[in-house]
Amino acid sequence: MRERRPGLTIVGPLPALAMTISRRRFIGTAAAIPLGFTGLRYARPDVSAPSIPSDVGFGPLRDDPDGIIALPEGFSYRIVSRRGERMSDGFFVPTRHDGMGAFPGPDGMTLLVRNHELTPDAPPEDGAFGADLGLLSRLDGHQIYDPGRTGVPAFGGTTTLLYDTVNQRLVSHHLSLAGTVVNCAGGVTPWGSWITCEETVARSGDRFGRDHGYNFEVPATVSGGVVRAEPLRDMGRFVHEAIAVHPSSGIVYETEDLSDGLLYRFIPHVPGALAQGGRLQALAIRGRPSLDLRNFDGRDIEPGLAMDVEWIDMEDVESPDDDLRYRGFEAGAARFARGEGIFYGERDGTGEVYIACTNGGEARKGQIWRYVPSVDEGGPGERHAPGRLELFVEPNDGTIIENADNLCIAPWGDLIVCEDGTGDDWLIGITPRGEFYKFAQNLNGQGEFAGACFSPDGSTFFVNMQVDGWTLAITGPWGSRI
Repeated sequence: MRERRPGLTIVGPLPALAMTISRRRFIGTAAAIPLGFTGLRYARPDVSAPSIPSDVGFGPLRDDPDGIIALPEGFSYRIVSRRGERMSDGFFVPTRHDGMGAFPGPDGMTLLVRNHELTPDAPPEDGAFGADLGLLSRLDGHQIYDPGRTGVPAFGGTTTLLYDTVNQRLVSHHLSLAGTVVNCAGGVTPWGSWITCEETVARSGDRFGRDHGYNFEVPATVSGGVVRAEPLRDMGRFVHEAIAVHPSSGIVYETEDLSDGLLYRFIPHVPGALAQGGRLQALAIRGRPSLDLRNFDGRDIEPGLAMDVEWIDMEDVESPDDDLRYRGFEAGAARFARGEGIFYGERDGTGEVYIACTNGGEARKGQIWRYVPSVDEGGPGERHAPGRLELFVEPNDGTIIENADNLCIAPWGDLIVCEDGTGDDWLIGITPRGEFYKFAQNLNGQGEFAGACFSPDGSTFFVNMQVDGWTLAITGPWGSRI
């Protein structure tokens, strides 16, 4: 068994709580979150010669006779959910599995809330209601965010799964959000909910009856069925990708999946009650307004260089002209290259946020940034003690990492990153020192990995194969990482 190290701990969600809680109760709740995983040490990455070394990771990958996924020796997988299957509530499992979060469930089991990135032109058979929409009548009108102009709803949304990690079996699964579209990634909250993000700014018109481009909150519960879909308007309307929550303040960080996007944070009026509104801001580098962080024309920003940040207030955040990122950049916000996965953890009480930028760098192969929040994040004290941003890794080599997407922090402290590349996609591990290793390979060559997350007990790693519409549960000797 590999020795545990003091360091960055994953801040996991509590069991589902009421959506509206007072600030005092929120701070007490966040402070009581169990910090059960040993995580990332603060270590300066070795940026001199990024490579895939032979002395880290879990060893070479074994071939899979079924041609699904290659894993290291001692690891195994099972497909626990497939598109088109009947769920416990009678609906069908939608396809295009994407972002996903894990939560403590009843009796030590794990709850998963999973996105379905169905596009506006998706056929009905890809959704939950059947090819003839025969199951649509099971829902009341208020349970569907957008029923569509002609009675054909948006087919995206979320499903919720209950998984028994002791016996490695799916216990139940049901539809939990309906009528949204292009539900890409999202993130867990400390109060026991999943924020699902629409990666589109589609407007009402011939196809849709309502505007899209919002975040929605889904409680992680076994019961409750399909929740009432309420857009979190003050969090902004843009091409969303993912979120991460700073637990002591309730601040939510948001990524924007565009090649000229920004990094946002949302400061809620009431921590833990996002629907009650708040302020949206964009990240800027102090003293370097409108800085381009993409490194498209060469490495202007070197890995390991820590930069003080400030945050710019955004106005008209529902952005009917889809110009929020342009206005933010003109006001001094920094520009990022397709912000996608984002994940929060803590090291000795200090938070760290990791952000994947899918096509950053001169080779357009991706970057991962690290943001360390201020000790008074969102408060007046951050003027004197600002948060700091640094480029964690940027190898500019598709054989090392290609188009980083969803990511999470593993129990042993590394990042696990999902590739969304050119068909030969991998799960990549990155150590705190910036060393890379390959943990798994998608052998069917048909699409990306997505939704990487670990069960709260640390025993099971869940990941989606998007194009196939499969959710996999992977187990093995996690403590054997070299």
